[in-house]
Amino acid sequence: MSLSLRQAMELYGNNVFRAAFSIVKNRQDAEDITQDTFLAFYRSDPDLDSDEHVRAWLLRTGINKAKNLCRTFWRRNRENLDDYADVMAAAPDDESDVLREVMKLPEKCRVIIHLFYYEDYSINEIAALLGISENTVKSQLFRGRTLLKERLKEGWDND
Repeated sequence: MSLSLRQAMELYGNNVFRAAFSIVKNRQDAEDITQDTFLAFYRSDPDLDSDEHVRAWLLRTGINKAKNLCRTFWRRNRENLDDYADVMAAAPDDESDVLREVMKLPEKCRVIIHLFYYEDYSINEIAALLGISENTVKSQLFRGRTLLKERLKEGWDND
């Protein structure tokens, strides 16, 4: 492995947290998932060729852990969107409306939008990371953009 646990946490901790948060929509759960992801990284000590493979492994593991949490019975019956804008504090104020609308997208679109726009993955990298076809990524990205455009346009029309 090319990175130590500490280096991986410093480089990719925020990425894993944001990806997990985009799915679970709760700061505490996203922090737990991030911690579990790096614990799994430490325990499994994967033999990865490059830092980019480490990043992909961590994101994939974090996304899987977040999806598993969302499948639990108690989690399916509650949602919390209130603190999303606070978590994404790096975003300028004018982007907070966009972030809120991204969080309201269906999970499939939301994860792909997050990976494409916030993590700067290409379509083929997202397809490989999520284990789906490039056409599926393109269609989900298109659907997500369309939904965002409609929702944001409604917000502007109401002002």
